[in-house]
Amino acid sequence: MAKTANKTLSSEQRDSLLQVLQTRFEKNTSRHKGIKWEDVETKLKANPDKLISLDAMEETGGEPDVVGQDKKTGEYLFYDCAEESPKGRRSICYDRAGWESRKEHRPDNTAIDMAEEMGIDLLTEEEYRELQTLGNFDSKTSSWLKTPESIRKLGGAIFGDYRFGNVFVYHNGAQSYYAARGFRGGLKV
Repeated sequence: MAKTANKTLSSEQRDSLLQVLQTRFEKNTSRHKGIKWEDVETKLKANPDKLISLDAMEETGGEPDVVGQDKKTGEYLFYDCAEESPKGRRSICYDRAGWESRKEHRPDNTAIDMAEEMGIDLLTEEEYRELQTLGNFDSKTSSWLKTPESIRKLGGAIFGDYRFGNVFVYHNGAQSYYAARGFRGGLKV
């Protein structure tokens, strides 16, 4: 969480971000039935570190929105809801080990490192499939997903996309990167 740990939002930045999030929340009520913006806003204001992470999601093109609530903890779940994989997070390897295994043409960053810097988690395959029930995401792009350790130990990583009316989860070497592949994150508040 290197970048967000030292970052603060001015009251103007905070208010602007809250307005963007509220507008998106109200425009997409089907994503969060039964959840009231006032309750979300109260939690956000009580957790300024989470607002910093949401600001980082917004700045990189993620368009974060509430997609549910954790039944056990009461935390609200924010996922990147941009139609395509966030533009500010594309052309990256999966993780540092994959990046280091490249002998040349290394990308600028990795999905795992960026998510950590932003204070968010990559979506799991299950979370990605849940997101896809709320709309059609990644019909032209793809997104790295949190990869099970058993796959990662063998050098692979997984990613998902939406094609031909279906959600697909594939595999690639963790060192690979493509202009149309980024990652989607999630945050609990």
